[in-house]
Amino acid sequence: YKTVSGVNGPLVILDEVKFPKYAEIVQLKLADGSIRSGQVLEVSGSKAVVQVFEGTSGIDAKNTLCEFTGDILRTPVSEDMLGRVFNGSGKPIDKGPPILAEDFLDIQGQPINPWSRIYPEEMIQTGISAIDVMNSIARGQKIPIFSAAGLPHNE
Repeated sequence: YKTVSGVNGPLVILDEVKFPKYAEIVQLKLADGSIRSGQVLEVSGSKAVVQVFEGTSGIDAKNTLCEFTGDILRTPVSEDMLGRVFNGSGKPIDKGPPILAEDFLDIQGQPINPWSRIYPEEMIQTGISAIDVMNSIARGQKIPIFSAAGLPHNE
């Protein structure tokens, strides 16, 4: 596609795109021949918003070509990764040997099913009737604790 309609910070807005998919990887070929990668963050009809991983400096809306790869971002995984140090893209930065991938996994992961959680049954009695009756607290539940500045909040 040659339909870059705008650049805003790390985002590139593409127009007149057919069937863009959320989280799809996009290759952008700049006028100087360099290639940058990005990921679709938002889809609205024939428009797509792409976050460019390497930054958008030097991207010219009129002379940039984009190609949708049809794939999502995956990271290689193996037992060799244990104890290693990686950057945000999953590449080793500890000067160790390269990772030989046993599998490639989607970085998005699977959503957690809220119905599969254990139902909270053990209630905590605070001794404050308004809380115990109107806003019961279960053990294991996240509880916000509000306190004014200067007052002890952890006693």
